[in-house]
Amino acid sequence: MHPLAERIKQQDIRALARAITLVENDAPEKLDLLSDIFSLKKNAHYIGITGSPGAGKSSLVNRLLTHLREQGLTVAVIAVDPTSPFSGGALLGDRVRMNKHFTDPGIFIRSMATRGSLGGLARATKDTLRVCDAFGFDVILVETVGVGQSELDIMKVADTTAVVLTPNSGDVLQIFKAGIMEIADLFILNKADLPGVERLKTTLQEYMMIADPKGWVPPIVKTISTQNEGIQTLWEEINRHRTYLYETEHGAERRKQQLKLEVYDLIREEIWRDVAETIGDDAAKQKAFGQTDTDPYQLAKEWYGDWKKEGGNTHD
Repeated sequence: MHPLAERIKQQDIRALARAITLVENDAPEKLDLLSDIFSLKKNAHYIGITGSPGAGKSSLVNRLLTHLREQGLTVAVIAVDPTSPFSGGALLGDRVRMNKHFTDPGIFIRSMATRGSLGGLARATKDTLRVCDAFGFDVILVETVGVGQSELDIMKVADTTAVVLTPNSGDVLQIFKAGIMEIADLFILNKADLPGVERLKTTLQEYMMIADPKGWVPPIVKTISTQNEGIQTLWEEINRHRTYLYETEHGAERRKQQLKLEVYDLIREEIWRDVAETIGDDAAKQKAFGQTDTDPYQLAKEWYGDWKKEGGNTHD
């Protein structure tokens, strides 16, 4: 077993942080480490919370953390930021609302940066959840920035995905157009003390009738995070969704499809890495990039064919 996996098994917090860094940096030993990590999984519940800036996600997560700790549950928080976690931004802004939890040994908070590569981040996030699961956290929260087409990959890493909306923000039209209606498992109407909350709820219900969700109908929960209202109901609905995932045929099929997509993604990632390395080592192929009349479709077809003829992975 990988040394880091052994230390994570013993709940070594330094090993946990180190393993996440290896995952983020796509280290060569990553797959071996993650394979060992997977054998240690304890089936934590992965919860994704997303919403536009200003929706109150961080305050909501802060209240939810307090609620979970009162129940004796341990929690890992993966905060996905649009910039480097070392340059300020959301880490030193929104995350400061969680500052009282940083010294709690039952809570682990880690910020991950998109670095402009969302697809890669989705993979790294999923792997990070697995590492935290192996460590033994009961619940793992993933808080992402924004709502839009680019968020879809990140939302797929969670067992339960909650979309946070606020009255009179116009977000509901955006998420409907982006296709997020089909992915959200739960809608949270935060700042529910503001005017327009009932209109927003009605609009959501109408959109869901159009979308015609199969099996699971996303519940709509009203919260006022600043006043700690609706948190208990939110947690109950999250648990109800988890029960659905593990005790119904629709839930089993969804988990099967998620696993299938994850295996395909991992294979695609390995193939891409080897193809890119093969092309990068070929001077003639690199020269082709500098020609303005280069046909990218033809090159892709030829070079991928060359890679296959050479037996795929030629660098082992």
